[in-house]
Amino acid sequence: MSAAPVTIDIWSDVMCPWCVIGSRQLDTALARLDGEIAATIRWHPFELNPDMPPEGEEQTGHIMRKYGRNTEQALAGRAQLHAVGAKAGYAFAYSGEGDPPSAMMWNTRLAHKLLVMALRDHGPGVQGRLKHALFDAHFQARRNVSDPAVLIEIAASVGIDRAQAAAALDDDELDAIVTAGENQARDWNITGVPAMIVNGEYMIPGAQDPDVYVDALRRVVARGITA
Repeated sequence: MSAAPVTIDIWSDVMCPWCVIGSRQLDTALARLDGEIAATIRWHPFELNPDMPPEGEEQTGHIMRKYGRNTEQALAGRAQLHAVGAKAGYAFAYSGEGDPPSAMMWNTRLAHKLLVMALRDHGPGVQGRLKHALFDAHFQARRNVSDPAVLIEIAASVGIDRAQAAAALDDDELDAIVTAGENQARDWNITGVPAMIVNGEYMIPGAQDPDVYVDALRRVVARGITA
C-alpha cells in the first residue's frame, strides 16, 4: 500500500522557539510514519510582534514586559525552554565564535515576505530549508533577521538567487499575501503558534510530543480527510 499524501500547513513566526520544537517533534513523528504517510509541509505567516521597531528589543526584557515576569522568572523560563529544545534535538544556545551578542527579538515582516516568495516560486522543500535557516540564524547565530542584507544572505544559502530575494523584500504583492495569510490564521481562530492544519481541516495547536502528531495524522488518514 502506498503512503497516504498529507498536507500540513503550519502558522509560525521566526521568533517562536516553540515553533522550532514543534517542527522537530513533527519531523520525529513523520520519520516514524515513513511509508505510511507522505507529508507536504507549508509554512504560513504569523507575526508575534508586528509592532516591533527596527532596532528590536532585548529578549529577556521583552519577555518581562510582554508577559509581566520578573528577571528570575524570565531566566527560569528560558532555561526550561532550552531543556525542552535539547530533548527535541535542537540547541538554542549561541553557536558562533567569540562572545555571544545580545539575544534579541526582531520584526519579522520581511522574513515572512521571503518565505511566501520561497513557497510560491520554489516550492515547499526550498521554503522549509529557508524557514529552518532563519530559525538557526536567529536562535543559534543571533543574527538580525530583520536586516535585508542578512535575509538575502540566508536566502542565498538555500539556493535562492540574491536578486530575487532582494526584489521579494520590496514586493507589495508579497506583502499583501503575508497579510492574507495572517487573516486566514484569524479565520481559524489561531491566537498562538505553532498551529498546524492537516489537510485543510484538522488543527493541531502548539508544540506537541511526537506521539501526539503520530496519532493525529493517523486519525486524519483513517477518517479519509483529504487536502
